[in-house]
Amino acid sequence: MKKILVIGGSGFVGSNLIESLIKEKEYKIFSTIFKKKKIKKFKNVRYFSGDLQNQKYCDKITKKKDIVVMCAAFTAGAKIIEKNPLEFVTVNTKINLNVLNSCKKNKIKKFIFLSSSVVYPNKITPMKEKDVNYTFFKKYQNVAWMKLYTEKVCEMYNKFFNVLILRPSNLYGPYDKFDKQNSKVIPSLIRKFNNEKKIEIWGDGKDIKDFLYIKDFIKILILLIKIKEKFLILNVGSGKSVSLMNIISIINKYYVNKNFYFTKNSPKMIPVRKINIDKLKKILNFKLKYSLAQGLKETILWYKKNN
Repeated sequence: MKKILVIGGSGFVGSNLIESLIKEKEYKIFSTIFKKKKIKKFKNVRYFSGDLQNQKYCDKITKKKDIVVMCAAFTAGAKIIEKNPLEFVTVNTKINLNVLNSCKKNKIKKFIFLSSSVVYPNKITPMKEKDVNYTFFKKYQNVAWMKLYTEKVCEMYNKFFNVLILRPSNLYGPYDKFDKQNSKVIPSLIRKFNNEKKIEIWGDGKDIKDFLYIKDFIKILILLIKIKEKFLILNVGSGKSVSLMNIISIINKYYVNKNFYFTKNSPKMIPVRKINIDKLKKILNFKLKYSLAQGLKETILWYKKNN
């Protein structure tokens, strides 16, 4: 039985990954928790509590592990990114380097790093993995450099263990952050429609993004964990780009008598981000289970139950 460590197992991606890995029954699962707080804990998972900025802690958690999935990251919504963009660079860089160093010391077999589509230039065409040219949407610049730097470091460590780098599109679903300060677009909209009578929506509703339901992403991730390529960078998305207005219209169907308005002076992020997943399709034979409407429905129901 392979020993897999999910770093950041109490977060959005980590919680969903562990929930699915348990059903696989071929892994002994370990997970990290940053702070001792009330979280969803799964049975038959061993949890480590500590700070990834501490190298000795990273050495401890990676010892005698076969696979390490780096889900931990310091993230937030558009407002915080705009006001304090450097806040993400130092912490994320340090924890990523600490974990990679510990993985080398402890001779793990495979490392999976969750990068981001922010590494791509500000273009309206679907981005392929080779389209990185070290220019970015201005407000993404600091986060993009941090992600790309970590990707390059992962490539350097590839001589010690296999490396898989994933660049997901906009993920959404259960266990996401729904609070005012840290929520991204879909959880933020769901929270507002659920709790407010008059809904303020940032921008004009014309932004176009690729959205992928978390359960489909996790299914793809687990399939990719099993492949044997020594080094691989892959986009993971739905391959379908939709407008924010489309998202709003679907969410609005689940609420009664809701009025919404747009504020053009609010924090704005990249207006168009399309993802090309041709490379992923060549490697995996998969089909997405959830449509956008189905994924949003499940997310809304989960939020109402767990709010």
